[in-house]
Amino acid sequence: MNASDTLKTGAIVFVIGMAGGLAGYALSHAACDKVETPASALPQNSEVVLASAPQYFSSATPTEFTTAAENCIDGVVHVKTKYYQDNGYNDPFLQYFFGMPSHPSSGAQASGSGVIISSDGYIVTNNHVIENSTEIEVVLNDRRSYEATLIGRDPSTDLALLKIEAEELKVIPLGSSETLKVGEWVLAIGNPFNLTSTVTSGIVSAKARSIGQKGAIESFIQTDAAVNPGNSGGALVNTNGELVGINTAIASQTGSFTGYAFAVPTSIVKKVVADLKEYGRVQRAIIGINIADVTSDDARTNKLSNLNGVVIKGVMENTAAYDCGLKEGDVILSINGKATNTCPELQELVSTYRPGDKATIQYVHKGELKSTEITFKDLDNNQTVNAPSKKMEMYGATFEKTDKDLLKELDLSNGVSVTSIDSGKFLSAGVRKGFIITAINNNPVSEPGDISNIIKGVPRNSGIYIEGMYPNGRKAFYAFGM
Repeated sequence: MNASDTLKTGAIVFVIGMAGGLAGYALSHAACDKVETPASALPQNSEVVLASAPQYFSSATPTEFTTAAENCIDGVVHVKTKYYQDNGYNDPFLQYFFGMPSHPSSGAQASGSGVIISSDGYIVTNNHVIENSTEIEVVLNDRRSYEATLIGRDPSTDLALLKIEAEELKVIPLGSSETLKVGEWVLAIGNPFNLTSTVTSGIVSAKARSIGQKGAIESFIQTDAAVNPGNSGGALVNTNGELVGINTAIASQTGSFTGYAFAVPTSIVKKVVADLKEYGRVQRAIIGINIADVTSDDARTNKLSNLNGVVIKGVMENTAAYDCGLKEGDVILSINGKATNTCPELQELVSTYRPGDKATIQYVHKGELKSTEITFKDLDNNQTVNAPSKKMEMYGATFEKTDKDLLKELDLSNGVSVTSIDSGKFLSAGVRKGFIITAINNNPVSEPGDISNIIKGVPRNSGIYIEGMYPNGRKAFYAFGM
């Protein structure tokens, strides 16, 4: 990610921040001509009369925003990230241990927002806010600053979970996005253009909106509350001060707000956060079908009275759908009594389940209304959740405990393997995938958590010296500055 990346016009734009690169996805739109009535169109002295007296609805959502804003503003944080760029020759080892000069890597910065969801420091934000970052800083509304640990992230829903070491933090309670109504007032709280703790208001323009991101799980809340670069990961709350969504993207030709913003609903947020906290990864339920919205031809074929539902375009073998008898051409109407009128609605519902969960699917097969019980599976067609992840991410690299047999083969007593590396300080220092870290600053490394604990104890402007071995037996030593 490069701080100089420019915004793409005519696009869905992730609203990460002024300095961050913003990803774009094409979104076609139609312009609307503005028609104005000239002043001379009305006779002079004419009286304007309302067609009918205004009606007031006692059940309407109140439009008093100050209480919700005051209760929620301390629950939204500023997320600042750093991205290191290699400028060429750079040897922190020589600089730190021998005082020899080097040409240090430059740092790009970006920023977004986050929402405090627990008093002990768990914070939810967007994945694109922190993706590939080497450092994550969280700044509270009272300007206290903390280094954040990445607990886990889920690119499919563009969500990530952070943790800071703090207590008694202000929490925004989770509300229900399912009961949220189109036309209901909402507030967007975040840090657009680094303007901290900004509150804007609008209404829910649409629900279960898809914006065409490839491979993503989409069922966005669309709102006309002003959302700009820097709002990503911030809160969308109702007038009761409850979190109903995480602001994620805007539709814009300029990269700034033009009336269309999109938030991940809390129905998805709750499940993703729970999985990341418990397992370190999302336990995603899979039906195993290709789907499309119902067309007029589908409705005639299945004798439907409307176009509500999702038509199955294909069923994969040995999947949950295959096991429960769903067929190509069937139209899914509901899951456990909740309507699936569109593909985004079905995606949103399925995303709340884990592998092994059961549900009742109501569907139409060749004009006949039927129901079946489905047991969800994962991508590997297993009906059980995966064990909690033993991996850890830091500075653009992922680590896990090295296999005992490999340690024995290399005659090592301890070690943690680099399982992936795509950016950050470890990569800039020369570390590559597969490297086994045995010690950092002469402290033995046996568990992934040892890496984080050792590095956190190193003062700023100091150095990190890494010892280890590759699986082929080659020893290696690396260093980088803090």
